[in-house]
Amino acid sequence: MLSLSCCRFLPLLLALTPAASGAGSDWMKTIDGKQPLARLSIPGTHDAGALHEPVAGTTQCQNLTLAAQLEAGVRFLDIRCRHQHDAFAIYHGPVDQKLTFDEVLQTVSAFLKNHPSETVILSAKEEYKAEENTRSFEATFQSYLAKNPAIWHLSAALPALDEVRGKIVLFRRFPSTLTGGIDASVWPDSTTFSSGSLRVQDAYQVTSNDQKWAAITQQLTEAASGSAATLFVNFTSGTTKRLGIPNIPSISDDLNVRLAGYLSAHPAGCCGILVMDFVTPDACARVYGTNFPPGK
Repeated sequence: MLSLSCCRFLPLLLALTPAASGAGSDWMKTIDGKQPLARLSIPGTHDAGALHEPVAGTTQCQNLTLAAQLEAGVRFLDIRCRHQHDAFAIYHGPVDQKLTFDEVLQTVSAFLKNHPSETVILSAKEEYKAEENTRSFEATFQSYLAKNPAIWHLSAALPALDEVRGKIVLFRRFPSTLTGGIDASVWPDSTTFSSGSLRVQDAYQVTSNDQKWAAITQQLTEAASGSAATLFVNFTSGTTKRLGIPNIPSISDDLNVRLAGYLSAHPAGCCGILVMDFVTPDACARVYGTNFPPGK
């Protein structure tokens, strides 16, 4: 019998889609630019910067660096910013991830410079306690925008792909009067909900993996028959507690395998944005591969 830790790597053993040929860094290149972003299947990473944890299983959500995630095909980054000293440090809860927002933007900007056919949707959210600031979270975010304004797409409207190639699309999870971006500031805790142009499944407090999987597949069904007016964002990530301690791999080890099986059985059609823990190049390929139906 395989151990639970081994299950994280089972997707490597499953058949890949034809698109999984090392083309993760440029998978958007051959997609018709008139295609609405909301009608694409897009790999994403939950807590994209969370590579560190003080206790195994409690806060780490990824094994790949941001640069490696982008090269693998990730195009939605969930970035959690702690506001300290009028700057952003990347945290997961109270745990410092040894990464700054400047470094995040440098990585994304360098990737887009080298791969101008691509776009990156960047979800920005305030994390943990603010500390020793002289201005608001939004004012500090504005200071980052000012460093390279041309790279940002700040419209609230859902774009077509050609509108945002080579750009960062802001997915804004903080209140704003100035910043713009896709408005994701209304975010009920641990549930499935609709807000404006968004349909989100983020039931992250998991008591039953079967129930979480049902929520994921329901969202996948909705996305398949959805329209360009709605962006479907489907978090396959979650956590549960064992002896009162958070445990992330007990969810991802199981659901990542289920998702690989689902995508192998459904190799075509819109999945929306699938936001995953412990993403791999193979997992990304199965998601973006559904944009390229077999035989076409």
